[in-house]
Amino acid sequence: MLYAKLIIDKSAIANITSILKNFTCNNTFVVAPVMTTVCTNGTGSKECECKPDHRWNDTFCQSNPKCCGNATCTLDKSADAKCVLNTTVTITGSLRLQGSTYTDCLEDITNPKYANCSDGLLTKMKTVYSTLWGFDFLNITRFRIGSVIADFKIIIASSIDSQALISNSVKIGQSLSASLDMETSGLVNLKMPPMPVPYDATNQVIRCTTKEDLKIYPQWSIINSKGQYDITTGTVSTVYTSSRTNSTVNLRNVTELWNGQFSCIYHQTGNCITSGCTVNMLHKASAQLDVALLPNIDVFTEPSFPRCKTENDILQAKAKCEISNSTEPYTVTWDGGLKGQLETQSGNILVYTTSKIIICAHRTSVDTRVCTFTNRLGNVRQATVRFNIISVNDKYCPAEGDWEDTKATFTAVLKCKNSAGQRTRKCDLEGIWRKEESKCVNFDLDNILQNAAISGTGLGALEKNAESIFFSLTNATQNPQTINTFPNLNASVQVISTMSIILTDHGVNDTTTSNNFLASSSNLLDGSLGNSWNKPDPESNKSLAEKYLQSVENLIAISNISNDSNLTNLHVQTCSEDKCTNTVFNATVTVKNSGNGIVKTAGFKYLQDYLPNTTEAFNINSIVVSTTTQWGKENLEITLKFPLLTPRRRHVKLQCVSWNYNQSNWTDEGCVWGGDSKPDECICNHLTSFAILMSRYPIEIPYMTEITYAGLSASVVSLVISLLIELIVWSKVVKTNTLHLRHTAHVNISLCLLVADCCFLASSQPEIISEIWCRIAALLKHFCYLAMFFWMLSLSTMLLHQAVFLFHKVGKKTYLRFSLVLGYVCPFLIVFITFLTNKGGAQGAYFCLETCWLVYSGLLKGTIYTFILPVGIIVFINLFAMIVVIMKLLDHRIREKSHEKEIQAAKTVLRSVILLTPIFGLPWIFGFATFILDLTAGAVTLAVNYAFVVLNAFQGLFILLTTCLGDRMTREALLNSFRKKAPPTISESSTNLETTTKNS
Repeated sequence: MLYAKLIIDKSAIANITSILKNFTCNNTFVVAPVMTTVCTNGTGSKECECKPDHRWNDTFCQSNPKCCGNATCTLDKSADAKCVLNTTVTITGSLRLQGSTYTDCLEDITNPKYANCSDGLLTKMKTVYSTLWGFDFLNITRFRIGSVIADFKIIIASSIDSQALISNSVKIGQSLSASLDMETSGLVNLKMPPMPVPYDATNQVIRCTTKEDLKIYPQWSIINSKGQYDITTGTVSTVYTSSRTNSTVNLRNVTELWNGQFSCIYHQTGNCITSGCTVNMLHKASAQLDVALLPNIDVFTEPSFPRCKTENDILQAKAKCEISNSTEPYTVTWDGGLKGQLETQSGNILVYTTSKIIICAHRTSVDTRVCTFTNRLGNVRQATVRFNIISVNDKYCPAEGDWEDTKATFTAVLKCKNSAGQRTRKCDLEGIWRKEESKCVNFDLDNILQNAAISGTGLGALEKNAESIFFSLTNATQNPQTINTFPNLNASVQVISTMSIILTDHGVNDTTTSNNFLASSSNLLDGSLGNSWNKPDPESNKSLAEKYLQSVENLIAISNISNDSNLTNLHVQTCSEDKCTNTVFNATVTVKNSGNGIVKTAGFKYLQDYLPNTTEAFNINSIVVSTTTQWGKENLEITLKFPLLTPRRRHVKLQCVSWNYNQSNWTDEGCVWGGDSKPDECICNHLTSFAILMSRYPIEIPYMTEITYAGLSASVVSLVISLLIELIVWSKVVKTNTLHLRHTAHVNISLCLLVADCCFLASSQPEIISEIWCRIAALLKHFCYLAMFFWMLSLSTMLLHQAVFLFHKVGKKTYLRFSLVLGYVCPFLIVFITFLTNKGGAQGAYFCLETCWLVYSGLLKGTIYTFILPVGIIVFINLFAMIVVIMKLLDHRIREKSHEKEIQAAKTVLRSVILLTPIFGLPWIFGFATFILDLTAGAVTLAVNYAFVVLNAFQGLFILLTTCLGDRMTREALLNSFRKKAPPTISESSTNLETTTKNS
């Protein structure tokens, strides 16, 4: 097919058309001569338009993209404008030839081998494609290496049957054992809105149509300044395909993101029988959506804060308006009609400036300049530049490093170097610099964050966008040293948060995307990033850690995670059984009644340190564990077992908590702690993020301190009184060896208890005394309490000796030596050996700093047993001795008159042993129980502690009441001492004492 270009006057069209219709020459004839393009000459240019059912040809569109899609176009007079029928189809493609048959086509174009090879291939292709109706032109444009690749172009001057085109292409592929990739232009029509489109225009429709049903649905794409994207239905774009021949894209809001080349593509393939033959064909229509853009404007002054040193100063300052480089030909003006001057063009930034003269003596409080950017449609965007001038008497922060003089109460701003964002520094009211605040984010993370923000608009399929974003985030966070600042970490968390919101209604079905999301989330919890997490985020009410936890928890819930994902800092395990048990970082979560849904449990390392501690009395004492499920969220029973980060101290309560996103705090609602028997266990009835908190302080028993002080004070006073009574009545009551030993033991027991009680009072508040005094108090209490019991042992052994050996008399000195050795040497040896064998009395080994008393480490573990075991043995011996003595006293054979006094004395001593044994023994039985029982166990433990404190604190009072005032002989002797009468004769005194002894 041959073409002729004829430029004629419009009035001659009818005559020329009739002549051409009858033209024939050597089997050449003219078919349907038509006028395609009409141009009207103007001054220095011409305005051309396509006739109905015609369009600008592809070559013209490529060189004049702004005209493509418009009915008219203004051109230079010398420009060539050509319209073609809407049904004209241009086909470009490449033919990949296998084998060595056509290697000569790779020779130099002047080589005869090249001509033979090229002509032979062209002839074969024309033989097949020339059978298409309207075939106009076929040419091989070049040969390339990669096997042998022939690029070609075909023009069909009429409508085309796509199936015939594919069928012929299959024939070529089969005959040459080749693969063909082809793209047609003209078979698909694209109707654009009138252009340029106003910025922020709404409901702009782009329509794609075909006259032929291509048996498939089209795909939309766009190439803009950020790259190439598929167009899908999102928050801004809606793709609606009513049929296979009609599809539209509706843009709710047009911005710079949609300023680009739109393409509507039908993808067809041919079925080849021969191996090595494939045919891929794209039917494509492309057009530029030209948007009249408006810029984002950043404003600055130079200097940032002009300073008047004297009232006579005249300053010159510059106002700056900065925008990103753009294809939009803005008209830039300043207030007052000044034209904007493009001062610098640095990289992708355009800077427009104007000068300002500031007269310090006549300046106003606020000086401003306004820059105005006007686009092709007359739409404007303005920005105000304020000159914050430092007057002579104004306070200011003097220049320091990169920071210029800055007016008090203002904030200086600098651009970040080699990163996105700004650095700010506040100058306070007194003219003192505050700490610099950096919002610098490395370029990779900033780019990922921008892509995340537009991922749901419809630019690209959301699934592919998510995959790309999380892949990039994983790479960007791989090295902690590159993100170890709060702005970088904040940007990373913002990416996850943004994607969590966008993907909520769609889910994450791609396993690769899920893996990358988990990997990047794990990277952000690296232990070296702790300082970056703990900085506050002034732009959000929620902490960065809470935003991270909520976003990751939501993404895990909607992600396709079916296998165990054990990463360095994030462990996710899944289960789909009726009763599921997942273990993450040694924390076990068991979910009953999961509703046959997938239960996902995630463990987060270090996150517990970054979440705000909203409970003053508790510290978090476990990792954070999150559990989610798809169904059956009602009537759940969640059992969690945590490895405690710090072992629970005795009497310290733990609290099972979950994070409340509404109130941004830990709450124990719906969770119960396992108690002292199961300190690492929690039972909850709902799903969220869980942890265990540990109280900072042990449980305090109400009024325990008051009872202790009152009892010990009463005991100290009572013991002093007891000793005074002993001093007064000593000579009157000590008439036998047995009574001498009884009163000697009573005095020593009272002295030991008095010293022990004083030490107890002195160490009742261990937090305010030093460690050395606490150690001394523990030593003295250990020795004195043991000495008390050993003196009791001396009493019981003496009674046991006399009862067994029929009250055989033993010398007073012998009794005294034996009692002193038993009462003081034995406890001293026990204390001394215990002290030396426990790291020389070290804190935590010999004594506890919190109580200034011996250490309890468990059953038969700890120094407390060097007290408990001797006391237990002594109590047992005392009980044995009492039984033997009582049995002997009941024996009638010893009831001889000669032994009457000894029997009465023995009864008195026996009564002391009987009274003192429970007085001293019973409190320490309760005391031992307090070591075994934990205050977190409940009311029984509280009762035991109250019993121990009352019995132990009031021991001195009990001694006074029982062994002193309760003893008739002592009471009578005391009364006689205070009677105001002449002292009785020796014989009367002896008779009275003897009578008292008999009656007591």
